[in-house]
Amino acid sequence: MSDIISIKDIDLNKKKVFIRCDFNVPQDDFLNITDDRRIRSAIPTIRYCLDNGCSVILASHLGRPKEISSKYSLEPVAKRLARLLDKEVIMAKDIIGEDAKSKAANLKASEILMLENLRFEKGETKNDENLAKELASMAEVYINDAFGVCHRAHASVEA
Repeated sequence: MSDIISIKDIDLNKKKVFIRCDFNVPQDDFLNITDDRRIRSAIPTIRYCLDNGCSVILASHLGRPKEISSKYSLEPVAKRLARLLDKEVIMAKDIIGEDAKSKAANLKASEILMLENLRFEKGETKNDENLAKELASMAEVYINDAFGVCHRAHASVEA
């Protein structure tokens, strides 16, 4: 546990920060978010990072998809977060593919990128080390803001 430090101990200025969030929120049949408490709970961390001059890459899972499906896309979450922050949230079409990597590489200070549902990558729930390395390559700082998933042996949390 001695390796755990607070974000207040890190100089975030001009850095890319990867924040593992828990945006596993309930939705109705029309993909409207019915309870956004988990999204709202991430806002203080996101704002702290933005206020300290960094760019932010957000990652989460949503549901238990067996395959890539719009039903499990994080796009509605990105839209809700953008409304709550009154700030654009750039949505990637994938997780570690060309779109996500390009958008992450071009992210400027104070910009936010949301990766697509981590569970669309089979390696996420298998705690795949290569997936973890791909995710880590996009940023200089990792923040786990997803207390509810800390017990999971998933690539974005443990590997």
